[in-house]
Amino acid sequence: MDARDEVRRRLRAAVREVPAARERVRDELWPILQQTCAATVAWLIARHFVHHHEPLFAPMAAVVALNASRGERGTNAVRLLLGVVIGILTAELWLTVLGNHGYGALAIATFMAMLIALLLGGERIVIAQAAVSAILAVATSKAEAGPERLTDALIGAGVALLASQIVFPAEPIALLRRAEVTTLRALADALDLAALALRHRDHVLGDLEVLDRLRTAREELVELDRTRSRSTRTAGRSLIWRKRGAPTLRESVSAGQLVLLGGSCLTLTRAAMDTRPGATCPGSATSNAVRELSRAVGELGMVLGDLDTRRGAAGIALGVLHGLAEPSSGHDTYSSAVRVAVRMVAIDIMVFAGVDKGKVAEAERAGGQRAQGLDEHVPAPVKTVLSWMPRFRRRHPRPGR
Repeated sequence: MDARDEVRRRLRAAVREVPAARERVRDELWPILQQTCAATVAWLIARHFVHHHEPLFAPMAAVVALNASRGERGTNAVRLLLGVVIGILTAELWLTVLGNHGYGALAIATFMAMLIALLLGGERIVIAQAAVSAILAVATSKAEAGPERLTDALIGAGVALLASQIVFPAEPIALLRRAEVTTLRALADALDLAALALRHRDHVLGDLEVLDRLRTAREELVELDRTRSRSTRTAGRSLIWRKRGAPTLRESVSAGQLVLLGGSCLTLTRAAMDTRPGATCPGSATSNAVRELSRAVGELGMVLGDLDTRRGAAGIALGVLHGLAEPSSGHDTYSSAVRVAVRMVAIDIMVFAGVDKGKVAEAERAGGQRAQGLDEHVPAPVKTVLSWMPRFRRRHPRPGR
């Protein structure tokens, strides 16, 4: 019986993993195809144009160079090439000094190659490639092994650079938009937990899912900040996307505001999880307000590039902000902390949607009176290249309101 229960548990866990696996395949299939094409081209060049009989490293170098986050692949190719050069030159130097291919030469060449790579920046791929190149140069008795490996590295890195910068360049705005969408969905999940905790505190407090969702949200915020840097570098270095520098910068500023919104959402979630004795539940009104904020963030995560969606999210946040001006039954420190956190999230949603901070302040001062004309203060979002194509404009269904 116990064995059957264990089998059922594992089957249920495997079924739950299917959507995540499908999502991973959908996101990574195109990069995998690009790496496959690059490896094939690198092998053909090394085999038929340079006439290497065993051109193994050229396709390997192309795959390793492109096996990085979009926006980092060109830099990864340069780092790989740097590591190979360091390893080969260091190995050749110590082979000349020691005059043998023994374990002593291998140990010294490997150590020195890794040390030099560390002194020149310390990126992991540079250190690893320097060590591998030094080991192969010492362990292989062929005199042409070093130069051949360096030639293959040049071929593989060159193909990777061509693929990442010319043939398959990552559109910087789309790159950033994907990170924003993933972050918004994680934040919406965190706010859902906050709303549930405010309404049914005992139901949530002992659940490990709280920690998992909060950790996911924090990780997505960190990745979003990294993607901001990658997208601006991509726009500056890519020949194709260089003209998209100004729109990319605008989207990067918006993503920076999303980082602030993420901090507010985590603060609200943490305040809702307060378990101190005597803390009064703020009531269903506050819980409903947090649920509305979660809905606004979730809708942004579904159709971030849509103007109407941004206006709708700003309107929801404004309604929550006005609701805070109404008298509340909770007057303890806990309730006040939650209401302050709700206010921060509502303001940050409006600013992220594109409303000027001055207009947000005016809307807040309006109190319970609905501010008219807020929609016209939400600018049209930056368009990606795919968004101009009709078939991609509605990739996600419009959320219901």
